[in-house]
Amino acid sequence: MTNMHKTLFAAACVIAVAAMPAISADYEAGKKKAAEVCAACHGPEGDKPITPETPILAGQYTDYLEHALKAYKKGTRENAMMSAMAQPLTEAEIHDLALYFSRQKGLQVKY
Repeated sequence: MTNMHKTLFAAACVIAVAAMPAISADYEAGKKKAAEVCAACHGPEGDKPITPETPILAGQYTDYLEHALKAYKKGTRENAMMSAMAQPLTEAEIHDLALYFSRQKGLQVKY
């Protein structure tokens, strides 16, 4: 592949990604859905789990939260409770939840 072909290929990739429809996350929708679905186990803001095994969601990276929810939904990440909770979520709801929890204050790590 020549440099010209590489440049054209890279430009085509950039244009293709830019043309993809972006799902805009909605913080308030994520907050509402979190109260309905997640709060019972993770706490209303994702920082007060009911057991030591239940993860803290507050302050996690948006991409990580989205990836985890999608994996539970697809079954590539296994947890009976989380798989059941993630199954009915839409793409938009996953984005909304990830945005909401990522903006909450997480654990303060002191070194």
